[in-house]
Amino acid sequence: MLRRFTPADIRPPAANYSYGCEVPAGARLVFCSGQLGIAPDGAIPEDAGAQTERCFENILAVLRDAGMDAGDIVRINAYVTDRAHLKDYMAARDRHVTDPPPASTLIIVSGFANPAFKVEVEVVAAKVED
Repeated sequence: MLRRFTPADIRPPAANYSYGCEVPAGARLVFCSGQLGIAPDGAIPEDAGAQTERCFENILAVLRDAGMDAGDIVRINAYVTDRAHLKDYMAARDRHVTDPPPASTLIIVSGFANPAFKVEVEVVAAKVED
């Protein structure tokens, strides 16, 4: 069983994430490469919220191939190109995050190889096999 940690003796997280996640010995790990907001047909949504939705849809497709789902995510690393995108990113992320939430980091970056992209999300997932 995965354990999530948000100690009561430190300030609560600023958003929907845990301060730590423990993956027990013997769990299967999947490291998902950073996913961009690009659809299978190559379409790139204009706004950061829609791009974040597509990032998580892509991540969930990778996890499904691995026999996992959103509840197996233990770590999210996300990158946005502007502070203005934070609210839309977090709203979309929260639609895909389970309770208890994974550990998470959000970083503002200067850009991506294609300037149409505003968000990139990568995850680590772990599943305890029965």
